[in-house]
Amino acid sequence: MTLGRAVMLFAGCITLLSAILAWQVSEWWLLLTAFVGLNQIQTSFTGFCPAAMLFKALGAHEAGHDFR
Repeated sequence: MTLGRAVMLFAGCITLLSAILAWQVSEWWLLLTAFVGLNQIQTSFTGFCPAAMLFKALGAHEAGHDFR
């Protein structure tokens, strides 16, 4: 899996989990959704993504090197 796909999968899963938890547990979980969204905006401007750094350390490779 490429780095970009791993980051997008992670962000999508966290967003869905947050929405489910807000529906079932407490609306305060929407703060997690807001954090994910703000982090995506910040990453688009700065290029710094903590999740990408984590996935790169775990072995995800850059786009263009998709060894299937």
